[in-house]
Amino acid sequence: MSMEPQVPPLFQVEGLRVAFGRDGQLYEAVRGISLHVDPGEVLGIVGESGSGKSVGMLAALGLQPEGARVSGSVRFKGQELVGMPRSQLRKLRGARIAMIFQDPLSSLNPVMTVGDQIIEAVRLHHPDMSRKAAMGRALDLLALVAIPQPDRRVKQYPHEFSGGMRQRVMIAMAMANDPDLLIADEPTTALDVTVQAQIMEVLADLQDRLKLGLILITHDLGVLAGHADRVAVVYAGQVVEQAGVDDLFARPGHPYTRGLIASIPNMAAESERLFSIDGTPPVLGKLPTGCAFHPRCRHAREICRSLAPQAQTAGAGHSAACHFAFATPEAAP
Repeated sequence: MSMEPQVPPLFQVEGLRVAFGRDGQLYEAVRGISLHVDPGEVLGIVGESGSGKSVGMLAALGLQPEGARVSGSVRFKGQELVGMPRSQLRKLRGARIAMIFQDPLSSLNPVMTVGDQIIEAVRLHHPDMSRKAAMGRALDLLALVAIPQPDRRVKQYPHEFSGGMRQRVMIAMAMANDPDLLIADEPTTALDVTVQAQIMEVLADLQDRLKLGLILITHDLGVLAGHADRVAVVYAGQVVEQAGVDDLFARPGHPYTRGLIASIPNMAAESERLFSIDGTPPVLGKLPTGCAFHPRCRHAREICRSLAPQAQTAGAGHSAACHFAFATPEAAP
């Protein structure tokens, strides 16, 4: 009986490290992140601000700040990106891999119309395309992300759009060259809940129709609950838990993951106070010994303070880096 060949990951990150130099010392913001995205899959990356999730994905695409040191392996369709010449990376970014940045207002050029900015994104990778054809593509893209009256909107400037509409424009620009992988960095930040839902619906519809790989970076596990296939939980520059989204919510293995889930507001419990994780994330360059989460963990023991935990597994595809992973809160020490 012949077996079908295994499809390789669309995007694979292994042992990614990103360090910044200051006063002659190197400080690691990303400390060995490993994850992958399969073709047509939605991967959620979740963690608090400063956890390293955005820095890691930017560095994976060669968009790290000047002076940052990047090591490890990042492969897109089997092609290594770390160390790739910048000219080759530029051809890949915006064409095969696209990114939606966190703040659409600062990412859009205020003195160019929305149409001209989309045309620029299209013709950058298709220099032989006429302006008329590129304008037609811009109109199609605005319609694709459900912007009403695209023939009128295409002539307007970013300040004439609401926050949600600007985010839709950013999505349209990212889709300009039919990428295989789309990375959305906090796509719903600073939007009200109704607009958040609309943006997530647009992304889900695009991903389903075009079968592209999608990485959703967020600090809110609730955003991922109905949209991600798998989730990678990042803390202090490391992936502390990975699992399918249903499995993650059903049996979280790491106390940090349990804290994030408990922090999701429960509208049915009006009298209860909102839960919050004790303490604050560690400062860059001042990581605690042992498990980086132990100063904030209600169940930490001496081993947590002295020895960094290795990942433990609970079934296929579910792992957590905790000495007491998958113990219930009551059973945990």
